[in-house]
Amino acid sequence: VQLQASGGGLVQAGGTLRLSCAASGRTFSTYIMGWFRQAPGKEREFVAATTWSVGSTLYADSVKGRFTISRDNAKNTVALQMNSLKPEDTAVYYCAARRNQQFTTVAARYNYWGQGTQVTVSS
Repeated sequence: VQLQASGGGLVQAGGTLRLSCAASGRTFSTYIMGWFRQAPGKEREFVAATTWSVGSTLYADSVKGRFTISRDNAKNTVALQMNSLKPEDTAVYYCAARRNQQFTTVAARYNYWGQGTQVTVSS
């Protein structure tokens, strides 16, 4: 399984970014796909997740209403649309895959990880 994250960058507060995660190596219909982030000196934290099959979603309270996770089954990609970005959103963002359709916010319960993409929000 390979997960390739892209789309990070530098943006001003209030701006938008769209992250994308390209998944390959198997059929992901029974998987959950998630996004996590890790700021310097902090633990990796859950951001959002979606079931690949029906597109159910779960969000961290800190991003609810600002971020949207979506998947494109035909392209095998998962996107994270980030609006109204804040300086505290600055982190390396990782996509992850879990071999189970039960939602969890615990990073250790995800089985595969992408390489991470840096998001920096300036004030």
